[in-house]
Amino acid sequence: MVPGRWSAQKANDWYAKQPWPVGANFTPSTAINQLEFWQADTWDPQTIDKELGWAEGIGMNVMRVFLHNLLWENDAEGLKKRMGEFLTIADKHKIKILFVLFDSCWNDDPKTGKQPEPKPGVHNSGWLRAPGTKRMFDSRTWGPLEAYTKGVIGAYANDKRILGWDLFNEPTNNGYNDAVMPLLIKSFEWARAAKPSQPITSGWWHDHPLSNGFMLANSDIITFHNYKSAEDLEKQILELQKLGRPMICTEYMARKHNSLFQTCLPIFKKYKVGAINWGLVAGKTNTYYAWDEPIPSGDEPKLWFHEVFRKDGSPYKAEEVQVIRELTKK
Repeated sequence: MVPGRWSAQKANDWYAKQPWPVGANFTPSTAINQLEFWQADTWDPQTIDKELGWAEGIGMNVMRVFLHNLLWENDAEGLKKRMGEFLTIADKHKIKILFVLFDSCWNDDPKTGKQPEPKPGVHNSGWLRAPGTKRMFDSRTWGPLEAYTKGVIGAYANDKRILGWDLFNEPTNNGYNDAVMPLLIKSFEWARAAKPSQPITSGWWHDHPLSNGFMLANSDIITFHNYKSAEDLEKQILELQKLGRPMICTEYMARKHNSLFQTCLPIFKKYKVGAINWGLVAGKTNTYYAWDEPIPSGDEPKLWFHEVFRKDGSPYKAEEVQVIRELTKK
């Protein structure tokens, strides 16, 4: 255990003061990845404002948003400035932010500067791991990662526009398995040292007992991913309920896998579990294509995998948006 974890009472008292969290994992449609989102040359507050407005319009009140260590290492002051600008835009739309610091998913060997164009029909063709394999397993390179974690959280440790800090997305992905534990533990130690007023978490995904056990034992609030049916989701919620802490599902909604707004969102509401689906607007991340079914022609898939809106702001499925509106009373 890393010292400093909130008591269950404190976590539940905090959650009782929040509106039911409903929202999406957000990358503006003009960015392929975390770097293109946040780097100065491609910073796009106009698109961010427009797209968060669409989210607000259907009752969403939270966005999960990925940062990247290279942003801090290259331009810490610029990143802090743009985070402030982003939070101002989000707050205008009554949306709180759950920031993600590290990630083991998709493409390795991240580099700053101009990012690649999307590969036609390929899901997350440009998304970047943070910090990537080389640095993940070389603790000699962790000094800047510590500075990033403490610096980002420290800068906004008392900002009420931030819902919380999600330290590590799917840490065991890409075959890292529980070898990720040393950096995962450090990420919690560094975050605790920054003394945020917001909760710290890292989410359950798949069956990696060591890392999942550590994350569930050290998170202030319980977060998890579920891309399965509503029946499976309900079983997982009932299991995680035993931990006695607030819960937010930080990734769900994959139409191909029967993880749907129409069936899952009522379950989340029934148990007062926060619900953050993957993807808001179809764009350069290409996550409306399925993980494992590329369409090299770039033609639109018959069934979108993720995302709620088209680039023009029209919903992919009007009935989905209606369900979100009804359940959030928008």
